[in-house]
Amino acid sequence: MAGSMTQCCHMTKTTETVLAEALQLDAKERAELASELIASLDGPPDPDASTAWTEEIKRRVAALEAGTIALESWDDVRRRIERDILGR
Repeated sequence: MAGSMTQCCHMTKTTETVLAEALQLDAKERAELASELIASLDGPPDPDASTAWTEEIKRRVAALEAGTIALESWDDVRRRIERDILGR
């Protein structure tokens, strides 16, 4: 895998060294490192996101309590995802 990445992407020697060292980590450490690297590519956090999610949660709870929406079982949701999104 590493060989195909270096040929594909023309990594610098520094990047190749970092990658080689990262690949020596165990799976949990590689996952943590990957997560941090991906997070570093995100832009700044949206200052309104927390407030928006709080309002969305309140809206959904109110709809459930009012009986205007129904809950779905995880089995039903999983089957729908597999059928509609994954094409299985």
